[in-house]
Amino acid sequence: MMMMMGEMWAKPGSLVAGAMFLWVMFQQYTPHQFRSYIEKYSQKLVSFVYPYIQITFQEYSENRYRRSEAYVAIENYLSVDASTRAKRLKADVIKDSQSLVLSMDEREEVREEFKGVKLWWASDKNPPKMQTFSFAPAADEKRYYKLTFHKNHREMIVGSYLNHVMKEGKAIEVRNRQRKLFTNNSSDTWYGYKKAVWSHVAFEHPARFETLAMEPKKKEEIINDLTIFSRRKEYYSKIGKAWKRGYLLYGPPGTGKSTMIAAMANLLDYDIYDLELTSVKDNTELRKLLIDTRSKSIIVIEDIDCSLDLTGQRKKKKEKEEDEESKDNSITKKGKEDESKVTLSGLLNVIDGLWSTCGEERLIVFTTNYVEKLDPALIRRGRMDKHIELSYCCFEAFKVLAKNYLDLDSHHLFASIRRLMEETNMTPADVAEYLMPKTITDDPGTCLENLIQALGTAKEEAKVKAEKEAKEKEEEEERVKAEKGAKEKEATAGEVKEKEMSDERVTENGVAAVKENGVVS
Repeated sequence: MMMMMGEMWAKPGSLVAGAMFLWVMFQQYTPHQFRSYIEKYSQKLVSFVYPYIQITFQEYSENRYRRSEAYVAIENYLSVDASTRAKRLKADVIKDSQSLVLSMDEREEVREEFKGVKLWWASDKNPPKMQTFSFAPAADEKRYYKLTFHKNHREMIVGSYLNHVMKEGKAIEVRNRQRKLFTNNSSDTWYGYKKAVWSHVAFEHPARFETLAMEPKKKEEIINDLTIFSRRKEYYSKIGKAWKRGYLLYGPPGTGKSTMIAAMANLLDYDIYDLELTSVKDNTELRKLLIDTRSKSIIVIEDIDCSLDLTGQRKKKKEKEEDEESKDNSITKKGKEDESKVTLSGLLNVIDGLWSTCGEERLIVFTTNYVEKLDPALIRRGRMDKHIELSYCCFEAFKVLAKNYLDLDSHHLFASIRRLMEETNMTPADVAEYLMPKTITDDPGTCLENLIQALGTAKEEAKVKAEKEAKEKEEEEERVKAEKGAKEKEATAGEVKEKEMSDERVTENGVAAVKENGVVS
């Protein structure tokens, strides 16, 4: 009996082994063109007897820089329903870092039913083209989802079902979305294992417009502008413009430009991309970074006057002689090669040219301490649509800070603070520092007195500085006046001397003429 069972299993085993051997030989020694023809017609032959259709959704389509929207939507869709039936799952942290989202792991398959029709979803990845030993995944491994269904339901699946999957997937993404703060990586890390153009952390900045220290009217104006922008997708399409808006935030250091950006992101529920221009090598890399940003985001370039040579000071520099260039050492040359070659025209094309349409519902925000240094072409309307000046702390802004830090709506010291703020300048950051209790025993009155003392000191320092500047200005004017007088005196003396010399020449010429005529005077 046992021998009969062994013989029964030995025959199928031999057949499988033989088939595997023939398949390996076919793959190894059959020419590629001939093999492709055989595979092509064999698939046609199989399609006559195999009643199922398969659709593959690649994570990265060919020659595309970013992930497929269809792949992301399917991933989100399957994370809610299909993942409850999968045996192998992968987990990730979602919104507010308080819960997990589960999704299908690789090489896993689940079955789903839609309007009575059965279909199957499978998750897999393409093997690398070259088999190499490595402890890390290969760079060219690409993940994909595969949908299988009966050919009789093709019209319904391709139409209503896939539309349903896309719609639900995008809705789930919005619900589970954890807002992020991105920063651009060096281009050396854009390729290979763990390739990433941007790195990110969870964005959890608590800034809100309610706690922002600025004039209420200006605050309300900004909130209305942002809200209207976020609701105008059809309007921007109607007028033929990219759905984006530029904001220029300018003012002295410590006036809340970065806090304003965080408040804008929290109001609109946008991601933030903090773009460091000095680490971008050229305009091509800048475009690649822009393409890899999401919609519903704020692209920020802080202190743009310090980032690159993008100011209005377009000085024409003389070219150095070849013999001087030959004296440069290799370190200096390497430093020049590593410098960013992003140009003003390249930046303008990204924020307002053809490449600005790669994405929608985005804000582009520049910040600067010295707006007068920026090239007018960079900040004109249409590129930086709204200019917002964030200046020194006024009394209305102080009241917001007093409520934030001390929970005070009024105090008898407010009148003194108001008077001092009208007479001197202090940034909101400095005011907030004095309002913050430094010890457990500090009460609101102590903090307000510290602020009054600081404002008084600032007033005296400003007065001394103004007197010093006035004195220096007066001395400079006197010096210029003295130099001008000396030059005028020198010029007058020169004219007198020249006149005397001219008279002497005339006299000498007259004497010479008399002598020639034989007359002696």
